[in-house]
Amino acid sequence: MRHLATASSLLLASHPVPAVGVTAITAGLAATVGQGATGVLVTAAAVLAGQLSVGWLNDLVDADRDAQVGRRGKPVAAGTISRRAVLVAVLLAAPMAVVLSLPFGGPATAAHFVALVSAWAYDLGLKASPLSVLPYALSFGLLPAFVTLGSTGPPPMWLVLAAALLGSAAHFVNVLPDLSDDAATGVRGLPQRLGAVKSTVAASCLVLAASATMALGPLRVGWLLLPLAVLVLGAGFVLGRRPGSRTAFHAVVLVALLDVAVLLTTGIEPG
Repeated sequence: MRHLATASSLLLASHPVPAVGVTAITAGLAATVGQGATGVLVTAAAVLAGQLSVGWLNDLVDADRDAQVGRRGKPVAAGTISRRAVLVAVLLAAPMAVVLSLPFGGPATAAHFVALVSAWAYDLGLKASPLSVLPYALSFGLLPAFVTLGSTGPPPMWLVLAAALLGSAAHFVNVLPDLSDDAATGVRGLPQRLGAVKSTVAASCLVLAASATMALGPLRVGWLLLPLAVLVLGAGFVLGRRPGSRTAFHAVVLVALLDVAVLLTTGIEPG
């Protein structure tokens, strides 16, 4: 039972939902560029290992701040798993992500490694700086590069830009629920400096820009994407004018999901 509890705490500390989400999207991209089942599985394993290392490092670095505000669902802060155990997990997962990238060649491995270094830098301090959005833009922008460099060649620039814009939007959306806790613990990243309303507007502009970028790319249904994104975001802001409403937030998330769904169902042409 003790080992089961440790495994459960380790899983929870890894930020499993975003880790699985990013892994699934990247695996989907790998499938769209023609990688076989083995290639897709290895891609997924490499990205999952990297995402786990990022999530564990995040909870390890933030343990004291999480404990200070009594944040629920944080096993390291709650003491249900030791910091040493999480550190060992980070030190195992991080090199594993790089090793699993090697079969795709040097350029792809380098792209994934730089994406991970960027994400680790966010955990280790950039999250509390005005540059907090940059690691998201860089890391997300490099994920399609990792996929295509290992199969079809350099990624199309519209895809890299769209991924970077969606990653930047994800930063603002991800931070919004924790703004008050971050203020209490001295985390002053870009969303915290802008506040909830301006951060929601920033996230909306970023997903709208991503939609426009994809609409201009060679997507078969791209011409439908931009007006639909405008409609959803507009409705979200009109219906979400009440204080405390999260309708605009949900509209941003919905448009981001639409962008990803369109990308995965239409495929990628090499640049």
